[in-house]
Amino acid sequence: MEIKTLKAREVLDSRGNPTVEVEIELTDGAKARGISPSGASTGEKEAVELRDNDTKRYNGKGVETAVNQLNQEVALEATAVRLESQQDFDHFLIELDGTENKSRLGANAILAASIAYARASAHSKGIPLYRQLIDREGYIMPVPCMNVINGGRHADNNLDFQEFMIAPHNAPSFKESIRMGEEVFHALRTLLKSKGYYTGVGDEGGFAPNLKSNDEAMDVILEAIHKAGYQPGNDISVCIDPATSEMWRNGRYVFYKSDQRSVSSEELIALWDKWIKQYPIVLIEDGLGENDWQGWKKMTAALGSKIELVGDDIFCTNPAIIAEGIKEGIGNSVLIKLNQIGTITETLEAVRLAQEHNYNCFISHRSGETEDTTIADLVVATNAGHIKTGSGCRSERIAKFNQLLRIEEELGNNTSFAGLKTFKV
Repeated sequence: MEIKTLKAREVLDSRGNPTVEVEIELTDGAKARGISPSGASTGEKEAVELRDNDTKRYNGKGVETAVNQLNQEVALEATAVRLESQQDFDHFLIELDGTENKSRLGANAILAASIAYARASAHSKGIPLYRQLIDREGYIMPVPCMNVINGGRHADNNLDFQEFMIAPHNAPSFKESIRMGEEVFHALRTLLKSKGYYTGVGDEGGFAPNLKSNDEAMDVILEAIHKAGYQPGNDISVCIDPATSEMWRNGRYVFYKSDQRSVSSEELIALWDKWIKQYPIVLIEDGLGENDWQGWKKMTAALGSKIELVGDDIFCTNPAIIAEGIKEGIGNSVLIKLNQIGTITETLEAVRLAQEHNYNCFISHRSGETEDTTIADLVVATNAGHIKTGSGCRSERIAKFNQLLRIEEELGNNTSFAGLKTFKV
């Protein structure tokens, strides 16, 4: 179906910063919107967001340039070509941009258009978005890995590690899993408050207290799991994303928010090994930095048979980089972020490549999110088995959980819940 109109506008993300929304109408009247998210802790090789850098507007973060290019150049070209598929549209956008990293049109602009086209195509066919992305017989509902304590660049506190997540996996359904997670989230708030800690939240909805140490974050989470009536490890396990690329300084890792100590790759691997033995950890994302490939090889050899090791900054949802990582034996799982690569088609290619080589895929939001729920449909479409989209509060996070509840209800007996078997343990 051909594009009748393409309209872009500047809207706001969850941090109050501008982002790009695109609305597409097809010639049969089907219409849909897509919005691009934005990250704070970003990989060096991510596709480029196009910002205005005009300090008189939004502190330089405006996206009027991207919007104007969409409304003028892209809209004119898109309505003049015949498109047969999502792949056609996405390749049209990539060729029109003409750069390796999408820096001319901007990955934020390209992704918003790609999502809008996918949604409009689904509406045109009268099918849900997950089926438009991948049509299969049976779908798997994901474990929600909920970011209950924030640190690093996602919070103004003293925790070096960015995300402490709970994974409620011992459940018969997504609906029951999310209930378990929310109960722990609220138990954690009560617990933190009783200890005299701050219970405000960070960028992704997790609590952002000043704790005595990174270890205390783990301890208080386990206490909250018990308080909610569950068994750590049996019912609910823990995942962490320390975002170590942010700690990388001249070949070492600096605990830049706490005691300023510096450690080697080997010492950080030893810390993760100690934590795995001490805590019910099933997943570590970015356990080492994006430029520490030799360290990643050592970490994979030491820990890859014990837990899921997810590469985020090191892979950037880029099929070419993922292929190199697979060849080099880096990790055993890939974080999937739509805006790291910039189109639906390239994202699905990254997922296919990873899954074909027995790597897990961990579908992810960004810290600057919106009400767009595409990743909820994406995690179901790909049968990835686990998703992170923030904590147990903030509507831009809950929107994804609510969409997954709707999808599970719609699928009925044609779905199952991933549970603990989704993790590389």
